Amino acid sequence: MTRALYRFVEYKAVQDPTGELSWSAVCVSGDEADCGESSGEMDEEKAVRWMAEHTRDTGHTRFRRTFGDYAIITPKE
Repeated sequence: MTRALYRFVEYKAVQDPTGELSWSAVCVSGDEADCGESSGEMDEEKAVRWMAEHTRDTGHTRFRRTFGDYAIITPKE
């Protein structure tokens, strides 16, 4: 009879320092329905600029922002 030895390892996700970060924004202003105009993925500075320019051009001031990064899974210590 053979015996099995199980070793359970807990993991955590950490941000990959070599990965590029990205942001996007979608305009959710509107009376009857959301505007829906989207910035697409870009760096943080460009995303903020896009929101400011959209507000200037439309008067819309409410956005849904999304942040993206890359993660590395490593064992917990």
